[in-house]
Amino acid sequence: MTRTPSTIPFRLRPAGPDDLPDLERFAQASAHGITTLPPDRAALAARLERSAEAFAAPGAATGDEIHLFVVEDLARGRLVGTAGIAANAGSAERFYAFRNEFVVHSSAALGVTNRVHTLQLCDDLTGVTLLTSFYVEPEYADTLAPQLLSRGRLLFVAQFAERFSERIAAESPGLADDAGRCPFWDAVGRRFFGMDYPAIERLAVGRRKAFIAQLMPAGPVYVPLLPEEAQWAIGQLHPVGELPFSILTDEGFDPDAYVDLFDGGPIGQARVAELKTVAGSRVQRLADYAARGRRRRAAVAESASLVANTRRDGFRALCVETSGPAGAAPDAAALAELLGIAPDDKVRSAPLSAAVVAAH
Repeated sequence: MTRTPSTIPFRLRPAGPDDLPDLERFAQASAHGITTLPPDRAALAARLERSAEAFAAPGAATGDEIHLFVVEDLARGRLVGTAGIAANAGSAERFYAFRNEFVVHSSAALGVTNRVHTLQLCDDLTGVTLLTSFYVEPEYADTLAPQLLSRGRLLFVAQFAERFSERIAAESPGLADDAGRCPFWDAVGRRFFGMDYPAIERLAVGRRKAFIAQLMPAGPVYVPLLPEEAQWAIGQLHPVGELPFSILTDEGFDPDAYVDLFDGGPIGQARVAELKTVAGSRVQRLADYAARGRRRRAAVAESASLVANTRRDGFRALCVETSGPAGAAPDAAALAELLGIAPDDKVRSAPLSAAVVAAH
């Protein structure tokens, strides 16, 4: 067996049935704000089954697929994180959110004009592809594992673009404390549901949020009428969301247009073709990629790159460090074994900026 090169610390792959214990561990550790990763064994097993069906399904997608990935620490032989893709948000029901809007009220007689921030219930994001279920173990936060976990799945989207929407979105957890207080929910949702934030989160696990919209007011929520704490919470992140949020904004997600119905956390959205990893990716033979990597190492032109095979079922992606002495570059045979392909097969690759790598 080819020895794993030190320049390839992590590998991304589809989650499988044997990964259930690790997913349970991740779900327990990431309980805050991630309803797509429920801490329930049966629900996780069902999610794994749906994901396996999605990766295996040939032909055109139905839009209801979910794809669940895991990232491996190759040196230690263990899983350290997970992330997912829902092909079509709201495929069975509308996908609701609050849209940030500003309305202008003026009085010519008084010579007064006011620009007022409002939140408008909407289903604009119905049908977009949704990034979900991101979790990485805290000890790996400062490594390249989160970069591979988040950006590697975008290589999958780029390779199989016909299975996904032209638009993409990602929810981020908003502010809530360990005691279950959520300023935004307490000021808005609780008034219509009579439930505290932990109760509504438990109700939402494994469900879509259309039931929330059925009881929310259709008219705009005037932000200046909310308590100051709730106003400040709109669009703010819970600390657990800072790492994935920073990666997505670097990719080109716009986090300012929409916020979550529950906690007011930001919902980033973008056009897939304009994302940094997608726009910068290219398809070539693995042997050519490896040779190009050695040339770049010699020139110290690029710090790292993402590379993935072009298979739907059996997808694999790596983060390959490409700075340093040319002799340390992994050869095509080593890469081929880790990707589960032959050196003459095609791969899709995308660069990681020196700034991203330097931060980790």
